[in-house]
Amino acid sequence: MAALQLHSPVRFRNTWKNYTHVVATRASLSSNLPISTPKSSDICRLVSKFKSESLSFVLSGTLALAVTLSGVGSAEAKVGVNKPELLPKEFTTVIDVAGFLSDGQEKRIAKEIDSIEKDTGFKLRVLAQNYPDTPGLAIKDFWQVDDRTIVFVADPTFGNILNFNVGETVDLDIPRSFWSRLAGKYGNMFYWKEKGEDASVEAAVMAISNCLREPVGANNCAEVK
Repeated sequence: MAALQLHSPVRFRNTWKNYTHVVATRASLSSNLPISTPKSSDICRLVSKFKSESLSFVLSGTLALAVTLSGVGSAEAKVGVNKPELLPKEFTTVIDVAGFLSDGQEKRIAKEIDSIEKDTGFKLRVLAQNYPDTPGLAIKDFWQVDDRTIVFVADPTFGNILNFNVGETVDLDIPRSFWSRLAGKYGNMFYWKEKGEDASVEAAVMAISNCLREPVGANNCAEVK
């Protein structure tokens, strides 16, 4: 995946729906002009490149809020972070550099993540951080992030503590609206300030687990449990 380094505030939107809406709008406004229609192969390359760059953007420390799955729509980009020295010495599916979780909570979450992977084949990875104190882009290789990976970044920097980046295969099975509803229920500032950051993280992990275990269909993950 190509690293995306952003060094100045920008507005970043990452939705294919937005892209196609812009293309369609421009086409209708220019109906009298010659229009060059992109080939399907070009579109596929664009989508693949777009997702790769967005993941690098998230893991560099600017959070998955910019992916709009949290329902925010856009976020101010900050300088990218890559601090492998903040990674644990041994592999773990839960990295808590912010100190939100107790040892017992980390173990429970790691156990649930292991169960999810065995039962569904999807890989959930949890990073709790306070930007810019984060390993950032370094976790991409540490966790071997791929199309079946859900990267869950718990960071209260932008208010909503729940931020997600999902792999392409996950995106095919799980409705995008699920992530925004999940962030709205357990990630809002009122929730985590009253119950604690740890409660938000644990509740979100269990909701993701329940969702991933539902049969894929028109109404899967319709409810955040």
